Amino acid sequence: MSALKTGDELQPKKGVLDIAAYVPGKSKAPANVKLHKLSSNESPLGPSPKAIDAMVSVAKNLELYPDGSSTALREAIAKTHGLNIDNILCGNGSDEILSMIGTTYLEPDDEVIFTEHGFLVYRIVALANSCTPIVVKEKNFTTDVDAILAAVTSRTRIVFLANPNNPTGTYIPFDEVKRLHAGLPDNVILVLDGAYAEYVRNNDYEAGIELISSTKNVLMTRTFSKIYGLASLRIGWCYGPAEMIDAMNRIRGPFNLNSAAIAAGTAAMLDGVFLEEAISFNAKWREWVADEIKNIGLSVTPSVGNFILIHFPEDTGKTAVDADNYLSAKGLILRAVGSYGLPNALRMSIGSEEANHLVVDALKDFMGSNVESKT
Repeated sequence: MSALKTGDELQPKKGVLDIAAYVPGKSKAPANVKLHKLSSNESPLGPSPKAIDAMVSVAKNLELYPDGSSTALREAIAKTHGLNIDNILCGNGSDEILSMIGTTYLEPDDEVIFTEHGFLVYRIVALANSCTPIVVKEKNFTTDVDAILAAVTSRTRIVFLANPNNPTGTYIPFDEVKRLHAGLPDNVILVLDGAYAEYVRNNDYEAGIELISSTKNVLMTRTFSKIYGLASLRIGWCYGPAEMIDAMNRIRGPFNLNSAAIAAGTAAMLDGVFLEEAISFNAKWREWVADEIKNIGLSVTPSVGNFILIHFPEDTGKTAVDADNYLSAKGLILRAVGSYGLPNALRMSIGSEEANHLVVDALKDFMGSNVESKT
């Protein structure tokens, strides 16, 4: 290896400086104003009490390294979903798993495809591996399978599909997912990001387990950050062909999940009663909030997740920026999504009953509406 010559500059590898740093949802309110954070799609119910108890139980052994294979957690996932434990990999949030997929399979100058309003991390994975991000148009804020297939070239290596998608809340039926896979070359990996899969109860939806069981180039990622209410512990998991999981395990950090995360995640995965309560709560309030906001005169993209996308007019004083400022002053923190190509929309996580009512009432005042809420 040759040493740097005088005048040479040490530079990151190609693509890194093109990455716009990920900016999470706001989490602060003005002084003396109660905060209702609805910007990060966190669960208003919090975690299962069993998960809290499990986390506390490991506190007396903090001097010990965690199980590097996350065995108990993988066993719980396998039991709950009827999977082979050898086909499951756990990560420090699904973000780490998405990064591992890129590190394992991407070569410089490969192409990575995702949709125009897809999760921002997909672009980061591409650029961090000196690859070219290929962004395809959506149709009515929904993945367009034909547009993805038309974008595939000999350089395509990964297609990221968030289904349901964030921040739009839309999804494509499983038949469309299968059609997408059938149209991809065998050397292209289809990554099915199911971060919000648990919330979907539509009969034509499938997170991807069935497809993975019969193919060699599909991976599914999931998270404990949303419906399980464990965002602070950073727990994600991946299901895929054994050969792909084996390859990713070779680059995985030896202790990438801590003991508290393993214990809490295991208990949460096995608490089916709490999960169903969270699903029912979200379905009830997502419908209520969407209907109330539409009654005000604002457009809402139909969502199957735990959030809705609210579109604002371009009239001065009524834009998404104006609404964001108005709501923030009241401690109601939604997510601006200009970085997702949606400058005149706000994403609202479904919150507590109190928070949901407060947002609806505040938006009525903001829009000058006289519509009454339905109880």
